[in-house]
Amino acid sequence: MRRALRVVLGLAILSGGLAGHTQAQQASTSVSPHADNDHTLQAMRDEMARSKTRLELKIPNIDQPVRPYYVEYRLLDFDVREIVAEYGTLLSSTHTRNRFMDVEARVGSYKLDSSNFVSDDAFRGFIGPTGSVGIDRDYDSLRQDLWIASDQAFKEAVETYSRKQAYLSSLARQSDIDDFSKAEPVQLIEPLETPDWTNRNWEQEARDTSAALRAFSEIHESRVTYYMVYATQYLLTSDGTEIRQNRRFAAIEAGMSAVADDGVPLNHFYATYVARPVDLPSVEAVRNGLNVAGRELMLLRAAPSAQDYTGPVLFEARAAAPLLAQVLGPALNGERPPVSFTPVMEQLLNGLGGKSDWVGRLGARVLPASVTLVDDPGTKEFNGTPLLGGYSVDNEGVRAQKVTLVENGNLRNELMSRRPGPDFQDSNGHGRSAFLNDAKPTMTNLLFTSTETLSPADIKKKFLDSCRREKLNYCLIVREMDNPVLSLLHQEDISELLASFAGGAGTGDRLPLVVYRVYPESGREEMVRGSRIIGLNTRALRNLAGIGNDSFVFNYMQSQINGFAGTALGAFGSAQGGLPASVVAPSLLFEELEVRGARGEAKRLPLLPPPPMSASK
Repeated sequence: MRRALRVVLGLAILSGGLAGHTQAQQASTSVSPHADNDHTLQAMRDEMARSKTRLELKIPNIDQPVRPYYVEYRLLDFDVREIVAEYGTLLSSTHTRNRFMDVEARVGSYKLDSSNFVSDDAFRGFIGPTGSVGIDRDYDSLRQDLWIASDQAFKEAVETYSRKQAYLSSLARQSDIDDFSKAEPVQLIEPLETPDWTNRNWEQEARDTSAALRAFSEIHESRVTYYMVYATQYLLTSDGTEIRQNRRFAAIEAGMSAVADDGVPLNHFYATYVARPVDLPSVEAVRNGLNVAGRELMLLRAAPSAQDYTGPVLFEARAAAPLLAQVLGPALNGERPPVSFTPVMEQLLNGLGGKSDWVGRLGARVLPASVTLVDDPGTKEFNGTPLLGGYSVDNEGVRAQKVTLVENGNLRNELMSRRPGPDFQDSNGHGRSAFLNDAKPTMTNLLFTSTETLSPADIKKKFLDSCRREKLNYCLIVREMDNPVLSLLHQEDISELLASFAGGAGTGDRLPLVVYRVYPESGREEMVRGSRIIGLNTRALRNLAGIGNDSFVFNYMQSQINGFAGTALGAFGSAQGGLPASVVAPSLLFEELEVRGARGEAKRLPLLPPPPMSASK
């Protein structure tokens, strides 16, 4: 999947996805872009002035020429280092500089415009022309590129607006929700940041850390990737917003695969995300993390296959946080879904869990009465652990806001971009995107707290008591959730998984990775493999049987792949194409869940045993 993403997006990734790893200065910051020989904003200003006053199209039988009511220029300038290693040897090492622009023009009005429409030609009107521009920050060449892109974006918007009007006129009842909301202009120009790769030898670190997996000869394949980005994001809009802000981000991601003795393929992963390269963990810390993942993968090889089960399930905090990232991501999205020419889009959104089931339920109880849910882009840490989803201005130029989403179990608010929804009209600064995609309401730093909690020992006791009361031979504890985008190393593997999984993601199918049977009479624990949880959706969260006091910080990447972003698959992201986010959550006890046993298809085992490999190199 990661290789496929690189083919589709090239190295133009993580742009807006970097929203969040530096707190921007106040709007009063005044820095002359020319002092650092950066003519980008001046070129954008000058071409924007022409587009606002002179861009028009005369259409037959219409008295007034058509003009865009809103124009937006976005540009990403980023510096990327990517190092990939396997078993102590480098597979690749690249250092790339790129600049990409996107122009969006909207025709019509804030009430009804050319955006947010899926016609019979599929998606139209979401994103204007996008392309690469020169990396020298040259004034003339950028104006030339913006001129052509503005022309193309405007003409496309005119055509899309015509198609959209024709389609809406055929409907008996049209929506009264606006297409776009107004926002206060923001001026924010930060000094350009020079990339600091530190004096660490990243290639040698990749060799040293990946060599840790040489201790596990039964691992068929592994990849350890160091991914480091420095980016400058520019945004200029016709309503007066001017932004130049810095983003930076670094990650280490590893995937590994093996095959059990019965031929069923298995996988595991390791991932860590930080705000800048210098903050990446030491070689020893990464090796320890890889050793844990490697040992768990070997235990999975020897573990029995999971059987069908219905009963209590305890998610330890390490698993509960990623679970909430999957379940709550779509539910918190308050924007209006696209207007679709055919019902296919609506069916797709429903199937993938991309349509919120909380919209229209303001004031209703959606979580236990003791629970409060807050999303705060301004929070930098939790109990000393950094949170990575923060920023001060979102990708639509709206200042980030702290939003109390659920209070005492009742829904109070939703995450909003500048696309209005049924419940709210205005953005609350959560319109985010990676690369130059359409911005969507997206979680930043999500904190799940409760006024009624149990210690780890007490919640486990309650779990085992429930198991005895149900007279079950064993119950299940989930210790880690899977992220197939990281753990699966080949496109065909993830395609096969999604073929069987994606259709149920919207109704609550979940993929646990590390699962244990716990026998209540003896307390003995036994790892099992191949489980799939069924029907774990927002309704299952409403009546939790227990909540721990052991909150865990889960830093992760939200996928921005078309078809994944904003759906139940959105939590399956990677550094190469995702948005950084954080979820803070404790252990969660469910009174009853349905878990399906292993359904994996066996493959033929290698004819020869693995060759000998020394534990270190």
